[in-house]
Amino acid sequence: MSLQTTQTNIPSNMIDLGIGQPSPTLLPLDLMQRAANHRLQQGDPSLLAYGAEQGDGYFRLALAKFLTQGYGIPVDVDHLFVTSGASQALDLICTLCAKPGDIVFVEEPSYFLALRIFADHGLRVVGLPVDAEGLDISVLAEKLTEYQPKFLYTVPTYHNPSSLTLSAERRRQLVALSEKHDFFIVADEVYQLLGFDATLPPLINYDQSGTVLSIGSFSKILAPGLRLGWIQGQPRVLEPFITCGLLDSGGGLNPFTSGIVRSVLELDLLNEYVSKLKTVYRDRSAALTSALRQHLSETAVFDEPNGGFFVWLKFSETIDVGALLPELIQHHVRVQPGVKFSAHGDLRNCARLCFAYYDSELLEEGVKRLAQVVTDRS
Repeated sequence: MSLQTTQTNIPSNMIDLGIGQPSPTLLPLDLMQRAANHRLQQGDPSLLAYGAEQGDGYFRLALAKFLTQGYGIPVDVDHLFVTSGASQALDLICTLCAKPGDIVFVEEPSYFLALRIFADHGLRVVGLPVDAEGLDISVLAEKLTEYQPKFLYTVPTYHNPSSLTLSAERRRQLVALSEKHDFFIVADEVYQLLGFDATLPPLINYDQSGTVLSIGSFSKILAPGLRLGWIQGQPRVLEPFITCGLLDSGGGLNPFTSGIVRSVLELDLLNEYVSKLKTVYRDRSAALTSALRQHLSETAVFDEPNGGFFVWLKFSETIDVGALLPELIQHHVRVQPGVKFSAHGDLRNCARLCFAYYDSELLEEGVKRLAQVVTDRS
């Protein structure tokens, strides 16, 4: 019996470029130990009690201060609702804002595990194309004459999987359409703070009427095992989440962990750690894209990432990445096939690669192994 999950169980001889998480060597054990000691030394037993439904007020104050600095825009404590990570936030949104059979819009490609959550809830997914500026707003406007979605799910900044960022003008247009046609925008903004250079404000910045629900997570900026995140939105929009049956039964989500992370924020440990992550990811991104240019320039195209975790490869239409997986595994390398990110079973000639997990040497070796298989098939 394996004691590890598919999220972490990578054979020692395998370079899994398809994984979407930081390497264990980057996880801040000492930082978390310091924060845990600080919080437990306060001698407050309420840390172990049921939590406030919206999330501990002191934690939300610390989070609001951190986000205000990181986003470059004011973040109000009353606009934050604490969750057990981004995935749980998305699942709760599906539960409270939609019902089986409802239409939701997504980008094509879109984050494949979000598609799994939508399928769990019986939602009907319609994919919309993207280009260099992100979601194609003209196609969205056209589809809104045909469908009435409950919400549109987007990763507007350093998109998963494409790494693209939605332009400022399209952000304004998207919010305007959500107001006109009465649908929520679920903005998965977990990479917002991982830009290598200047970053546009989060999508929630463009919201005036309460149509945007912005999802954030400590999984990408601190540690995924914390299972701690938040939804940012206007108070009247957050009210159904705060008063839902799940919280009536169990209280606020993840109060113990949020107490520890409160210390991370109050001791000002996170800014330095995020700065370190951005430096490491910038270097690893450069190593991965350099290797791609060297070994796959004649068979694949990609956009240079400006932040986040990923590079999106597009091969010729004759290449089916999913069909190549058995051979890739024989060569001890894996990628995420593009078809997993499609709402309609397309994108078979694409692949998502991650630069967050491996150092530069292993990233280059992984690309060499990938190139050997693809070149043999070209």
